[in-house]
Amino acid sequence: MNTVFDEIEIKVKSGIRLSREEGIALFQSNDLSWLGYLANLTRQRVSGEYVYFNVNRHINLTNICTARCDFCAFGCDADSAQSYTMSKDHVMAIAKQAAKDEDLRELHIVSGLHPDWPFEYYVDVIRMLKQELPHIHLKAFTAVEITYFAKISGKSIRDVLHELHCAGLNSMPGGGAEILSDRVRKELCPNKATAEEWLEVARTAHNLGIRSNASMLYGHIETYEERIDHLLALRDLQDDTAGFQTFICFPFHPTNTVLSEKINQTSVWDELKTMAISRLMLDNFKNIKAYWVMLTLPIAQLALGFGANDIDGTVSEEKIMHAAGAKSATSLTKEVIIDTIRQTGRIPVERDSMYNVVKIL
Repeated sequence: MNTVFDEIEIKVKSGIRLSREEGIALFQSNDLSWLGYLANLTRQRVSGEYVYFNVNRHINLTNICTARCDFCAFGCDADSAQSYTMSKDHVMAIAKQAAKDEDLRELHIVSGLHPDWPFEYYVDVIRMLKQELPHIHLKAFTAVEITYFAKISGKSIRDVLHELHCAGLNSMPGGGAEILSDRVRKELCPNKATAEEWLEVARTAHNLGIRSNASMLYGHIETYEERIDHLLALRDLQDDTAGFQTFICFPFHPTNTVLSEKINQTSVWDELKTMAISRLMLDNFKNIKAYWVMLTLPIAQLALGFGANDIDGTVSEEKIMHAAGAKSATSLTKEVIIDTIRQTGRIPVERDSMYNVVKIL
């Protein structure tokens, strides 16, 4: 008589979609090697032996934020000694300096929800960057930020996205999804976009031709059932729009947050298990990213054997995750990334932000 795990293996090998109940069962399994085996089979079938990376630069416009989520160590009040803001000239100076690297292809722009900046500031930043650096892909503003822009401007989500798109916005990052559960969000991040709002922004962006990423922040107060429901919500939306480019699962870093005394750092075991299960449940996502900034480079390398086929990029000065105690570097060279991928026996591929191949290495 077949067990549920036997049935899951048969379905995975046959390319049959897994159910919610089967996803929950996967989280109840501690057979990590088996999970990795199935995830790696799926990865090979979906994306082959390529491991993608890009040359990118993060710009975080401000850490002043009205949301003040319990799991965030980056956001602060305006009167905090750690607070900062970037003028448009400062943003431009950083971007021009980064663009001296001829391989730079993407600016990744996210920030706190500033209480006083008007929506026009963000439009101006995008327009200015696109005019000065038209060859650089602008991946900017999470669905949480878009919801906030709509609130402060009185515009609809669609109008906000349309205006930013016309100014030069090319795609959107996947942050702010956290766990798409009203219970979790009410407790940890009640002052920002709801689960429904996050999904609606993504849906609207996709319908406007703006591709985006998706993410999950796990390892805090969520249950395994809520992790699976989160993945299923993303899978359902991807069925409808095909607008997600990649999925990133972020392990929660409690250091310097209000949860630091209540919650321990996730284990490597949980990180690899979650990576593998994400690959198995998100059967309509080609790309699963092992975000080295959060995982550390050695664990991100290991995750390439648990379903991941992307290791992010050079990043160059990541601030948000490091505020929460991330121990990884704030940037990497192309050479380090390429060597990390080659050590796994996989093929390093430099990509652009839309997953077009720039160079097979």
